[in-house]
Amino acid sequence: MNDLFARHRQVLPDWLALYYDEPLEITHGEGRHVWDADGNRYLDFFGGILTTMTAHALPEVTKAVSEQAGRIIHSSTLYLNRPMVELAERVAHLSGIPDARVFFTTSGTEANDTALLLATTYRRTNTVLAMRNSYHGRSFSAVGITGNKGWSPTSLSPLQTLYVHGGVRTRGPFAELNDRDFIAACVDDLRDLLGHTRPPAALIAEPIQGVGGFTSPPDGLYAAFRKVLQEQGILWIADEVQTGWGRTGEHFWGWQAHGQSGPPDIVTFAKGIGNGMSIGGVIARSEIMNCLDSNSISTFGGTQITMAAGLANLSYLLDHDLQGNARRVGGLLIERLRAVAAQLPGVREVRGRGLMIGVELVKPGTDEADPTSASAVLEAARQAGLLIGKGGGHNTSALRIAPPLSLTVAEAEEGAAILESALRSAY
Repeated sequence: MNDLFARHRQVLPDWLALYYDEPLEITHGEGRHVWDADGNRYLDFFGGILTTMTAHALPEVTKAVSEQAGRIIHSSTLYLNRPMVELAERVAHLSGIPDARVFFTTSGTEANDTALLLATTYRRTNTVLAMRNSYHGRSFSAVGITGNKGWSPTSLSPLQTLYVHGGVRTRGPFAELNDRDFIAACVDDLRDLLGHTRPPAALIAEPIQGVGGFTSPPDGLYAAFRKVLQEQGILWIADEVQTGWGRTGEHFWGWQAHGQSGPPDIVTFAKGIGNGMSIGGVIARSEIMNCLDSNSISTFGGTQITMAAGLANLSYLLDHDLQGNARRVGGLLIERLRAVAAQLPGVREVRGRGLMIGVELVKPGTDEADPTSASAVLEAARQAGLLIGKGGGHNTSALRIAPPLSLTVAEAEEGAAILESALRSAY
């Protein structure tokens, strides 16, 4: 393992982050568990950054990929592609967007990049609204709209980005307000901001901010925003890369908690739909998707083998009601962790929905972020056989919990017990 780490450092970028003091090589997985190169078994509560959505080595997906690989793996979008059309039909139907068109990419970053291309072309402006504490990917354009300094390595951008209040409920200038007044204050801020600039192309927002520590506004905020945006024809892009496909339990898409003013104009997705295969995509109303006046293709987006995986994975998700399982098991897990948090002065908040749970840590007796303890909890959980993630934005540190949606009650209890012990060791 030390040899592999040394080789990694020799040929890969210094900024390519690795978890743990002694980085982990995962060699195989099954269900909700993975194994490392030393034979240690772990309960996986992070799923490759919310990507292993259903289960590791899911037989239905493995079979579909194997059979497709035996026929043809790839041909590009220059040829008709039956699996791509079939998955696009299903995604368009599930999207809630009228007359929806779907374009497949290879990642969430590329999906957001495409959404920005569509919105700015359709609206003929390069000004974009984004949320503070947001993260939308690592491409040049996506970095330019990311409102999280820790994940924004350059201030250079092809876009003019204006940041809006509202993505973080319990911090910031409106934190002390009740939900109704919080939404009203954020809407007033948006109206004021729009009074100082030319009409932007779009607002892009994660219904629950992923890298930012699984923070979210009160339900209905983006619906209230949308009423304001529609007055000037400004588009709403919902970044569902982490929240889509039923992970929040209560809804299939995160935007549905804010759907009182109708569906978004554009939805981006990725991660879980491929269950580890590289699939991203954009869903948009036809007049927006079709606004480009030049040719465009994707060499690897929508390739047959990834589409076969996506079809099998989506079918399994729907046939086994994994959204319902996320709601039930996730609800139990959140309550269990909140009971633990009530006894620990370093846990500021347990938040989230379904199987998308954030545990924000602070230095006891203060409201200051505690990244040192977050790293210590991550290490202690790993030593006890549990893999979790971490995140946070401006002056915050949070643990990120996002297991595969097939998580059982027994596994949730096991993971919660390990996490409780790890938290107690830090506080």
